[in-house]
Amino acid sequence: MKQRYGEITKDFLLLLAAAGLIAVAATSPYFFINLSRAFLKNKRYYYKNKKLNEAVLAKAMSGLNKNKIIIISEKNDKFVVKLTEKGRKIVKEMQFYNMKIEKSKKWDGRWRVVIFDIPENKRRHMRDAMRKKLQRLGFYQMQKSVWVMPYECEKEIQLICEVFNVSPFVNIITSEKIYNDDNLRRYFKV
Repeated sequence: MKQRYGEITKDFLLLLAAAGLIAVAATSPYFFINLSRAFLKNKRYYYKNKKLNEAVLAKAMSGLNKNKIIIISEKNDKFVVKLTEKGRKIVKEMQFYNMKIEKSKKWDGRWRVVIFDIPENKRRHMRDAMRKKLQRLGFYQMQKSVWVMPYECEKEIQLICEVFNVSPFVNIITSEKIYNDDNLRRYFKV
């Protein structure tokens, strides 16, 4: 079974970010293999419907540790694995680039309106990058800095604001009515 090292590393980082930390007994010289066994046993993690190879995961963890993306410490006869600040930044970037807005089967009748007014001194390219990201996520552009989505997207907008460092200049409005919303309804098929 051929597994892509990069994908496994990303998946491990995302799972570690969700779990917060992983702890395993500190009893063996084969640390990374034992850590990967413990992780696989506890999480029952499957990679593309095939059981993940312990050696591949061990190699991924070793590389993450070497590059100071994860930190491994010993505490109470257990090894504890958690993300470093560099690791948390990498996870945030992965979440940002892989972001999607979940489309609910039934619309709740509310529009999410994202408005922003990013000052000139915050660089023009940040505004343009924000517009491109909203467009890729499927938002409808009503005006240059006014974007609309019928689905919940507050967490995604908060992450975008964190990545671009523009939180004070962005607002999300939830509205049950937008006057003359025919174009919006057609665009989103709601």
